[in-house]
Amino acid sequence: MFTDETLDIIGAESTWRKSHQQTQESRSCQTLPVDTAEVETQARDVSDNSTQTQDQISQTLSLDRDISDFPGLLDFLHKVEDIVIKELVKNSKSHAFDGFRVNWEDQTESVSCMYRLQHVEAQERGLQVTGVSWNCTGSVIGCGFGRVDDGDWSNEKAYVCTWNLDRQNLNPKRPDVIIDVPTPVMCLCFHPVRPSVVAGGLYSGEVVVWDTSRSQDLILAQTGMSADTHREPVFQVSWVPGARRGEFMVLSAGSGGRVLLWTVDGAEAKLILSSGYALVQQQVPQCGAASRTRGSTTIGVTSVALSPWDLDTFLVGSEGGLVLKCSFSSETVSAVPPDGESVTLRAPVQFSFSPLGGPVHSVHFSPFHRNLFVSVGTDGLAHLHTVLQPRPLLSLRVSDSYVFGVRWSPTRPLVFAAATGQGLVQMFDLGRRSLRPAATVDQNTSGQPTYCLEFNPKHTNLMAVGNADGSVNIWQLSAELTEQGAKETAVLEQLANEVVD
Repeated sequence: MFTDETLDIIGAESTWRKSHQQTQESRSCQTLPVDTAEVETQARDVSDNSTQTQDQISQTLSLDRDISDFPGLLDFLHKVEDIVIKELVKNSKSHAFDGFRVNWEDQTESVSCMYRLQHVEAQERGLQVTGVSWNCTGSVIGCGFGRVDDGDWSNEKAYVCTWNLDRQNLNPKRPDVIIDVPTPVMCLCFHPVRPSVVAGGLYSGEVVVWDTSRSQDLILAQTGMSADTHREPVFQVSWVPGARRGEFMVLSAGSGGRVLLWTVDGAEAKLILSSGYALVQQQVPQCGAASRTRGSTTIGVTSVALSPWDLDTFLVGSEGGLVLKCSFSSETVSAVPPDGESVTLRAPVQFSFSPLGGPVHSVHFSPFHRNLFVSVGTDGLAHLHTVLQPRPLLSLRVSDSYVFGVRWSPTRPLVFAAATGQGLVQMFDLGRRSLRPAATVDQNTSGQPTYCLEFNPKHTNLMAVGNADGSVNIWQLSAELTEQGAKETAVLEQLANEVVD
């Protein structure tokens, strides 16, 4: 029914490749030709100019040449000789430009209060500013808080505070450094070359040196309580050059009649007694009324002034009204019986000035004359002395109350300032004909006393004043009180050479 059959192969030729090849085309694109241009410019004209001075012809008159080479010169010199000499003599005697000084800085015409510094806690407790001191850079002011009035305050806590006036965010009511002190601080003095080191004298008789650059334990050295220590309040501390170059010792003086020199031992945190002096009535040279001074045999020291001219000389003001000239090199043994001191006490007094009418609160040497000093006390007067005479050259009425502090101006030879018990600072100019103050600076203390003042050693137009109300005022002084006038030193020399009958 079914049979196999073989058929021929049937093929179909592809037309896709042939048609695809036929449809391929080639395309191209070309931008228009880019046109370029190069342009240059050049100045057409060039000009070069120069100038030259002519050679200088010397017209110097040679002494080797004969005067006849200059016709008329000799006649001219003879003609004007008398006129020229007359004018030269007149100019040498003229005072037309006396006192004229060129000053390119803005002058301050008035005295103004820059800051009123306060430690709130000290004020709340009624503490008074008993000492102020500028550090050697003149930027930091330190103050000690204690009490000067009567009362049993020997165990009362007190403070030492410092403010950096160059600090941008200065807070007058918040000190930069606050040091707690177990007993009242009676005096303060910064180191002459180390700006962070300050020494203080305490009511307990101790002397302490602090280093405010430390973060902890600011006490650098202290005397402690020993046989060498003062037994009475310390009213004065100062820095005295030591035997070695760059070394300074601490001088302390108190109402116990002793002036002591201490060496700072930072490694042991101790002040070691180097030498000591005791003042007793029996060893004071009697000068006039000095023999009638009342008091015990011991002379209580209230103030000390170091001579800037003679490192061996210092002055002592006393509770009995005596002002004494003393010498560090004295070899005379003091008449005070030994009391366990580690050194032999010597008698330093060389000369006694006429006693004042009461305790001497402050003495200060003139920085412009080696023989002059000023003293103040309870008599309300400022006494101008020369170390060569017992009686004062001049006595000026400062106040009807006590005068607690006096300082000579660092820039004006004839000016000094005194702090009074009426809350005033009186500034005197000895060059004036009037004996009245040249300026009166009210401390705004509601009549409370002003106890201390210090001029800034670097910024000499600044003055710090410490008050009984617990405030420290920083004053900017006027140009009249700070700028030295003509012949001031000569006038001071004339004052120093006066002889008191």
